[in-house]
Amino acid sequence: MLSRVRVWLNRTYAENVFFMDQLRRNPSDRAVEIHATHGDPDSPVLAAADTADLEPEGLSPAAYVEYALDQCTRRGIDVFVPRLHQAAIVAHRAEFAAAGTALLAPTPEAVAVFEDKATAYEAVRSVGVPVPPWWRVRTADELLTAVGELETAGHKACFKPAAGAGGVGFRVITRAPFSLDNLAGFPGPYVQLDLVVEALKRAEEPVDWLVMPRLEQPEVSVDCLTGPDNRVRLAVGRTKNGRRRGFTLDERWLGPARLIAEGFGLHHLSNIQFRMLGDRPVLLDVNTRPAGGLHQLSLCGVNVPWAAVQLALGEDPGFLEPPFLGQDYTVVSGPRPLLPAALPRQRVESAEVVLPAVPSPVQSVQAAQVLPL
Repeated sequence: MLSRVRVWLNRTYAENVFFMDQLRRNPSDRAVEIHATHGDPDSPVLAAADTADLEPEGLSPAAYVEYALDQCTRRGIDVFVPRLHQAAIVAHRAEFAAAGTALLAPTPEAVAVFEDKATAYEAVRSVGVPVPPWWRVRTADELLTAVGELETAGHKACFKPAAGAGGVGFRVITRAPFSLDNLAGFPGPYVQLDLVVEALKRAEEPVDWLVMPRLEQPEVSVDCLTGPDNRVRLAVGRTKNGRRRGFTLDERWLGPARLIAEGFGLHHLSNIQFRMLGDRPVLLDVNTRPAGGLHQLSLCGVNVPWAAVQLALGEDPGFLEPPFLGQDYTVVSGPRPLLPAALPRQRVESAEVVLPAVPSPVQSVQAAQVLPL
């Protein structure tokens, strides 16, 4: 009889409640126990987990590695899916292996390349993947130069942090003056150039931004599952065009994604994003972690989180081909239960780790259901 698999997700996105659900509903019918940690006691991933801890605040990356090693030892973790402090954690892969824990994460070299978007663009351009024109900006004068060159070429300029995740810090530059129109409706991504320049001049420290043209839709996020042999086991594109979502196996997107995943050692789960510059796809971003929308591939008949855990455990699932592509869909939100108390439930560890007497309510209504249009 196969033993139970213990998986830990640290300070991850709320959408990963679905990642956890898919692990429990794995096609191998194997028992899975999930441990979750977070800094927010009201994170839904804590309520969805079998066991949960609040993470200590203010730890340095090195101190966090010590905390993580202790969690893996005390909780008997088989597979650790790190998001917070991923770079520091993967640098200590051998220590986690000695504790009996496999890391579901890329190589340290891959994480280092893609932590910084400017370094990433240089690297992927060197292997032939198209990237948009970009400028690294730290001062007001550098910003004005970059915006001027982009506008001369007929582009709208935008900027985002050189290091960061998701859409945090993304803004689109406009020269239209600030007016009451900017105070009507919901806040948008546009920001006045003169306000940004003044803010930069007043700033006590330089920023570190990437300035580039605003790229057009569709956006295609290619989810890749790659083995330690640098061979991609699965690549499927998720298309986004306004509210409409869909899936694609078009090699315009999958070919460059495979080249990046295999060429840079993006082992296990990664997400590689493209958008359009004129009539050609260019790289937007590379995430060295599972995407929040990875669970949507279940609409194509595949359970990618479980295949990734198998791969981390050395149980190669082989090459996966979706049996079909799901129909177009959209994403809506809904309720998800939280823990009744302000703190996650704790339990006294015994020599043998067992599930709590009352399991988490995994059958409850999900937080971000996907529904066909």
